[in-house]
Amino acid sequence: MTTAFIWDLDGTLLDSYDAILAGIEETYAHYGLDFDREGIHSYILKHSVQKLLEKVASEKGLDAAEMNAFRGASLKEKNAQVHLMEGAAEILAWAEEQGIAQFVYTHKGLNAHQILEDLGIHDYFTEIITTANGFERKPHPEGVDYLIEKYDLDKQETYYIGDRTLDVDVAVNSGIQSINFCDYRPEINQKIEKLVDIKQLFTR
Repeated sequence: MTTAFIWDLDGTLLDSYDAILAGIEETYAHYGLDFDREGIHSYILKHSVQKLLEKVASEKGLDAAEMNAFRGASLKEKNAQVHLMEGAAEILAWAEEQGIAQFVYTHKGLNAHQILEDLGIHDYFTEIITTANGFERKPHPEGVDYLIEKYDLDKQETYYIGDRTLDVDVAVNSGIQSINFCDYRPEINQKIEKLVDIKQLFTR
């Protein structure tokens, strides 16, 4: 069976946390909230932006969906602040040369398509799953399970590649393999320091 890579975007292929944090900062300012950059960065890496907004909305008596809509509009204006992670173009081209099927499963919205087009990497992916698909959020396996079933992927040869424990968890919950920047449960995750390290994992 063919090897398949399912990619996370933010912090994995896209150097986008500055843009994400800028969007959150604008949202906090709009609602008159104090913005602790380091604390918030740490929280979204461990959990997610969605969880952050739900937590803040609950604590402050605000509407999380409304906050997220404001943040989404703010973030679209910041597409130019999003760049490729070091080695992203190289590893995507290498994987294509190797005949590896490539997909995206991200918590980003439809805006992800525009960003990937702008950065010149959209065409590497057979399918791109965003929040617009309506699947349960990671670490729920629904989105990965959909790709496995639709494309008849071999779980032993399919890898979810990400940068957070959440991404390791979705791989575990889907019964596929994990490649991740975080050193988390080494028995089920292959840790990388940079994207081009992935090549070494597949040189027999």
